[in-house]
Amino acid sequence: MNDTIFSLLGYISWILFLLIFIAIYRTLLVMKKQKEPNGFKSDGSDSPPFGERLSRAMGNCVESFSFNGGLMLLALATNSAVITNGLAWFLLAARLGQSITHLISTSVLAVQIRFVFFLIQIGICCFWVVKFFYKFLGA
Repeated sequence: MNDTIFSLLGYISWILFLLIFIAIYRTLLVMKKQKEPNGFKSDGSDSPPFGERLSRAMGNCVESFSFNGGLMLLALATNSAVITNGLAWFLLAARLGQSITHLISTSVLAVQIRFVFFLIQIGICCFWVVKFFYKFLGA
């Protein structure tokens, strides 16, 4: 396997981990009689602060998958992983950093750190897009 495959698998595993974490968290709230089973909004906005951050962290991962995961899938589907392999681990690390920072805090500093992690992902993806255009359009 190459770095792109491992990074893509890590990204998908992280989304699943967060989803399972949400399920466990909400189950505990129901068992403690703090929430009704049908009393959760999908965005987590009616949960305690950590539950809301957890829901948003997972939602951010899913929203970003369209370009993060999409570009890695494009690389694998077109036998172009040489384009993504060099930065695939950095992309995954930035994604994890953004999510973990989101889970830890919503302070001004934490939001700024999250934004830096997001910008790293955007920068990597833009770099990859340019490389794909050069490869496929011969520019």
